[in-house]
Amino acid sequence: MSSNKFVQRSLAGKVAIVTGGSGFLGQQHCLALLEHGAMVFNFDIASLELEGNSEFALFESSFHNVICDLTDEMSVKNAVDKVLGLAKNIDILVNNASIDHKISSDLTKNQIDYRFEYFDLSSWANESAVGLNGAIFCSKYVVRNMIKNKSGTIINIASDLGVIAPDQRIYIKKDMAPTDIRFFKPFSYSVIKHGLIGLTKYLSTYLADYSIRVNTLSPGSIFNNQDQDFIENLEARIPMGRMAQVYEYKGAIQFLASDSSSYMTGQNLIIDGGRSTW
Repeated sequence: MSSNKFVQRSLAGKVAIVTGGSGFLGQQHCLALLEHGAMVFNFDIASLELEGNSEFALFESSFHNVICDLTDEMSVKNAVDKVLGLAKNIDILVNNASIDHKISSDLTKNQIDYRFEYFDLSSWANESAVGLNGAIFCSKYVVRNMIKNKSGTIINIASDLGVIAPDQRIYIKKDMAPTDIRFFKPFSYSVIKHGLIGLTKYLSTYLADYSIRVNTLSPGSIFNNQDQDFIENLEARIPMGRMAQVYEYKGAIQFLASDSSSYMTGQNLIIDGGRSTW
């Protein structure tokens, strides 16, 4: 006879790396893991200052900044070695870091360059170096420890734009004429996020024999005091009729990082208010 095992989301004793943990969403990923008992190392080119940050106040002893240039393979290797020197093992990797172009009020300065036919390929090189190469470098050096321990979880942070194309209509302001210069979402972000989903599928099968699970979380747009026309245009295309609050992805991170998702690998968890269903 078999018995059901009650699976907890506890991450007590687990060691996690979050890339881009100093950023808007990255901080929430760090908190999601800290709140369930993990020790978290933030790989970022800029430290997350904890002084005056009330959300992190309870977790100062479990949170560590590691300055790391994700575009530099040796910087990543050294950062992983530093974690292993302090914590011995790595149980969780969240590949979160990315570059996402935001709407600028100074459209004439550089926004027209975001059109595909004029896009500067040096920008593509930089963005893919952070968002895709960085995930590959981190996974490459972290899985060596995970393979040794025959255990581990990797979470790649993609986007709803990893499964759909950017809808350029959401960037049109109400008072714009058809000939006005306006913002276009560059191709780069969407292509890189599609690539992360491909990386998830590859690694999930490659690492399955070592009990290492690899999944993707694809968030939708998050409210962050954006332009009002943008908000209205976007929310009209979301079945739930609103953008996400930044904290609404914490439960998904906790689920994917813990044994609650012990039979899940190679999957893309899309949480976008239903946008990608239309």
